[in-house]
Amino acid sequence: MNRVPTGFPNDFLWGGAVAANQLEGAWDQDGKGWCIADINEFRDDIAIDKKYNEEVDSTFVKEAMEATDRVFPKRWGIDFYHTYKEDLKLLAGMGFKTFRTSINWSRIFPNGDDAEPNEAGLQFYEDLFKEIVKNGMEPMITISHYEMPLALTTNYLGWYSRETIDFFTKYCETVFDRYAGLVKYWIIVNQINLIGHESFNHLGVASDRVDDLMSAKYQAVHNEMVACARATKYAHEHHPEMQIGMMLCGGPAYAASAKPEDQLATLKHNQMEYFYSDVLLRGTYPGYAYRYFQDHDIHVMVTEGDLEDLKNTADFFSFSYYYTRMVTKESYENGNDAIRNPDIPASDWGWSIDPIGLRILLNEFWDRYQKPIYITENGIGAYDTVEEDGSIHDTYRIDYLRAHLEQVREAIEDGVDVRGYYAWGPIDLVSCSSSEMSKRYGFIHVDLDDYGHGTGKRSLKDSYAWYKKVIASNGADLA
Repeated sequence: MNRVPTGFPNDFLWGGAVAANQLEGAWDQDGKGWCIADINEFRDDIAIDKKYNEEVDSTFVKEAMEATDRVFPKRWGIDFYHTYKEDLKLLAGMGFKTFRTSINWSRIFPNGDDAEPNEAGLQFYEDLFKEIVKNGMEPMITISHYEMPLALTTNYLGWYSRETIDFFTKYCETVFDRYAGLVKYWIIVNQINLIGHESFNHLGVASDRVDDLMSAKYQAVHNEMVACARATKYAHEHHPEMQIGMMLCGGPAYAASAKPEDQLATLKHNQMEYFYSDVLLRGTYPGYAYRYFQDHDIHVMVTEGDLEDLKNTADFFSFSYYYTRMVTKESYENGNDAIRNPDIPASDWGWSIDPIGLRILLNEFWDRYQKPIYITENGIGAYDTVEEDGSIHDTYRIDYLRAHLEQVREAIEDGVDVRGYYAWGPIDLVSCSSSEMSKRYGFIHVDLDDYGHGTGKRSLKDSYAWYKKVIASNGADLA
């Protein structure tokens, strides 16, 4: 009997991941249209992730577009649009094998329904991707990462409108054709299961323009999955060298107790986390989803043509991992929500720190899909202290990443086909959930505060040298 290989494969892809809307800036330059992220504000008196859960209505959208006295950090990002060459050199200095970023849809089709793409946007990403390759990194590109053109919300109903299927498919075909031979790895939609938290960011459905918001969300994500499947078919037929992936945020939760009621509630909760990957990797709607819709009075129109489209499945599975949660019978019945595990530590933002949970999920996903797996986000948001000499001793970040990479290695020894690891936010960027710069993830510090004040200067944290050593040793040296 052959023993399972020990350690990380020789061709393992070590790198980091970012998103266009969180670092590019240049939000109104070179023909770019408004996107969802451009109205995501930072204010001390509101909870951003609650505001962007289900409460975004058309009035808020209008007011945000007209606002001149608020802070919108994502509009400014860290100016990566102009500094990407220098930033990529810093990332390459760590020995990155790969770099994940996204295309801002509104740079390519400013209104989403434009007849022709914006050439300036296409050229920017061509230049960016070439620079990634020039620095010795394999691009992994996300096509939709909370960058939907805002006009698809104001003129349509976001992903709830079936017209968006065709708009998005056209967008995918455009970038596939333009970047063929330059980009091999694609993730079509970032964290497609986030339709509660990040609901408006993801789906672009204004809550006051639909009668049944929950049904609208599931109809919207259905339309999105159909578009993903159509785009996958196009890529496979026209660019067979491309690898098309789908992506979840985190995954299944733990049962809070051994009570059968909690176990059953957890099973039901987890099934609806698997739902999106079951559809996009198995090519069909699972029976439990129909049962869930029936039990919760959710109405989704699924055509025979949609079911045929969904047979075009993705090539690999990817997911972000930050924390695990727990489910009780009561939490499930209260909106299918999960609760924090009090038995494990948490970050400054209350996100549970659970390295072993990553090994568990890797095994569960591998057992379920038998598809190559990429961990496309993992990291810890923390307050960093800049010392008088400019140094940043982020041992907490090193400890967090080390513990998680140890569990990735264990999963590989379990037989899981893990092919890449992308640390989230390798250069400091604006937080997605809170619109803060002070929630820092990077190996590279960026001198900007929550209100965009600062020099923008880049400097290296202690974790930079540590991750460089990890990559150089192919994960053998995690000390």
